[in-house]
This record gives sequence, C-alpha cells and structure tokens, in this order.
Amino acid sequence: MKHLNKIFVAVLMAMGLNAQAQDSNNPWAIAFGANAVDTRAGASDKFADKFNQPFKVGESWNILPSVSYVTVSRAIGSNFTFGVTGSANKITKLTTLDPLDTAYGKNYVVTNPGDLMYYGADGIIRYSFMNAIKSKVIDPSLHIGGGYTWFGDTDTGTVNGGLGLTFWFTEQVGLALQSTYKHSFADVTPAHMQHFAGLTFKFGGKDTDGDGIYDKDDLCPEVAGPKELNGCPDTDGDTVLDKDDTCPDVPGLVEFQGCPDTDGDGVQDSADACPDVAGLKSMNGCPDTDGDGITDKSDKCPTVKGPKENGGCPWPDTDGDSVLDKDDKCPTVKGTVANNGCPEMTQEQVTKLNAYAKTILFNSGKSSFKQETFPVLQSITAILKEFPSSKFSIEGHTDSDGKDAMNQTLSEERAGAVRMYLIENGIATDRLTSSGFGESKPIDSNKTAKGKANNRRVEVLLVK
Repeated sequence: MKHLNKIFVAVLMAMGLNAQAQDSNNPWAIAFGANAVDTRAGASDKFADKFNQPFKVGESWNILPSVSYVTVSRAIGSNFTFGVTGSANKITKLTTLDPLDTAYGKNYVVTNPGDLMYYGADGIIRYSFMNAIKSKVIDPSLHIGGGYTWFGDTDTGTVNGGLGLTFWFTEQVGLALQSTYKHSFADVTPAHMQHFAGLTFKFGGKDTDGDGIYDKDDLCPEVAGPKELNGCPDTDGDTVLDKDDTCPDVPGLVEFQGCPDTDGDGVQDSADACPDVAGLKSMNGCPDTDGDGITDKSDKCPTVKGPKENGGCPWPDTDGDSVLDKDDKCPTVKGTVANNGCPEMTQEQVTKLNAYAKTILFNSGKSSFKQETFPVLQSITAILKEFPSSKFSIEGHTDSDGKDAMNQTLSEERAGAVRMYLIENGIATDRLTSSGFGESKPIDSNKTAKGKANNRRVEVLLVK
C-alpha cells in the first residue's frame, strides 16, 4: 500500500497545478472509475499476437469492483490535453504461454499468482477528434505517454499508447472509456493492457451570469446577455450596451451614452432641469422667456424682467414713497427717502410726546404708576408706533428732597418703568434706552412746591 499512497499524493499535486483550459471553456477535467488489467498482451513475443484476443474479460481481465483509478487533466494546446492517472488493482489472473507448447507458441495459460498487487502512475498526452468530427457528444481520442508500474515486488517504467472514447451527457459530464497498452522496460514486469471506464467531469469554466457564455468569452461576465451581443444586455434596445449605457432602462442617444433628450434641446434628461420643455444649455435645459437670467419655472414674473432677489419680478413700492420695498424699512407706511422710507418725526410731534410724558404720575417715592397715568402711557405708545424707525431716550428726574443717592436710584427706576411698559406694549427693545439723573437737572426752582413738581418728571427724547 505504500506505493498507492505515493500515487494519490502525486495525483493531488497534479490537481494543484495552475489551470489551463481543458477545452475552450473549462480549465480542468477529473475522471474516476474502475480499471482492468490484462496480462495476455505480454505473454507473446510476437507483436501481432499481443492484440488478437483483447476482450476475454472473464478469462484474463483483472478487475477491482470499486473506484480504482483517478485521472486529472488539462489542455496543453489545440485539442491536446495532458493527464496524470493513478490506478490500483489486484492480479488474480496472470496469462502466460503454455511452456509445453513449444511448437506453435500460441497456447496460453491463466494462473492465479496469489496476492499480487498492481499500482500504476502514468502521464499521457491525449488528442481529441471531437472538433474534427464536429460533434458535441462523441469524443474519440488517441493518447501516448509513459509511466511507472509496480507489479507485486517488481517495478519498472513503461511506454504507453492507446485509444479513448468519451460520451458527453452534458457539456461538463461524460462517460470515459479508454484502453492503454503498456510496454515494459523490464522482463520481470510483463507488458499488459489496462482498460478504464468511469465518469469524467470538466470544471473550472465560469459563467457567472448564467447566460450560456463563459466568462472568458463574455464581454459582460456578471450580467446576462444574448450571444449575438457577446453576452452583454441592451435592455432598452437603443443599440448602446447596458455596460456602456448610463440609462440602460430607457432608450436614448449614442452621444449621451444611451440617455434620452426628450425635449431635443441638446441637454440630456438627467442633466435637464426642464426635460419636457426645450430650453437653453446655459439654463440647464430650461427656458427664460424674459431673459432676466431666471428660468421660467423659478420666475414669478416669467414675461417681465426682474431681479433674482425678488423672484424675477420688478421690485414694488407698496407705499408709493419712492423707496422700493426692498430698501424700505417701513414698506407699508409712506416715509422719506432720507429716513429709508419711514416717516420722520417733526418737532411738533416731539413737543406733543413730551407734553404727555410730563403728565406721567408715580406713586410717592416709588416707580409704580398711578392709575390715571395709564391712558397717558397708551398715547405715548401710539405715537412711537407711528414712527417705527425712530429711537428714543427715556430720562427720569426728581426734585431735591431726600438724599442724592436715593433720588438717583428713584429716577433710574422710574425711567426704566416707562421703558418696560412701552416694550411690553409692542415697542422694540432696541428702540428704547433709559437713564436717571436724580436731582441734577432741574427745570424749575426746588424752593417752591410748584417748582418741585415740575422737576419731578420723565422726558421722552428723540435720538438722532
């Protein structure tokens, strides 16, 4: 059995060789089955007699009723393959010439030599006639080669030659039959015939996409396609193969790599912002009727020129004060250009505002308002709303009664109270500031009750 181990190691090594095409599509073939050894061919010295009765199966063939050979092969050229075969058998029928037949030398004797094991390791070059006869099923062949045979305790090299015939059930699976004559280089090992019958499998050829075209011949090996297009699909039928077609599901133009230009404006649909309406290339395929640089679909006034900032429409002047709404800080109230479209407060209105402010009454020594003051505050609020862009400074003042620090604090709190009221009633915070001056800015004498009353005041001043 040590020789058998050597044979199968050799076979496994052969299976590890780099793949070459077994035929035009499959890189490898492996065959296995049963073998028969016939020693009758070595019993005669005459070459013609070696093959005159080759098929006496029951009389002279040694057959193991199991898988007893393995062949691995690969192509080495057009219709040529190289194969390595390992085989094993047991010789129970040894054919020799009858030693008593000295006159004619044609009588043969079959004997059982005992436990005589047979092992073979052979390499052959095979030529197939399958393409020559233009068949896809019947594959006749010739082969030559050499090998090494272990015959019991003897071993020798052999020169081999023979015939083969394979019937392919499918492109990859077939029944392989082969007969090989092995001529021994040593007398101790007889020349013999070895016959093989088994299944052969071609493998290694890839058809990744399953379209019946092997990857090596398939221009699109990963996508199924027809043979007439070398395995590449053209799903949309626009004569641009899917592999080159940027839009494989929609018929298109060659100049756009198979993508359509529905509106015919020279901009393919995928890049056309308006694919159903002819437009300008500079506008990504969209029209610009009024020529204002804004596409019609984005232009709120497509037939009248206007700036992009206003959606393609001319700027309005809602209040008619000659200041466009985009620049008008008071677009719904007529104002002056000098005041950014907002109305300007006159001195008369400032005087009126301060007249109201002087009537603001606080609870004694506090910053809280007397009840009768709220209508005054509402009137002040209304005036400030008429001039939404104007800013004001609210100043608080006291008389000289009390300590200076206390008066300063009280004046600040009262001015702040007026500012907070105005903010809570809709005047923007950034339009108002407040400050207190205590008793430092009297407008009348603090020596009389009337003068002190005049000094206790709040002033609302226009900030210019």
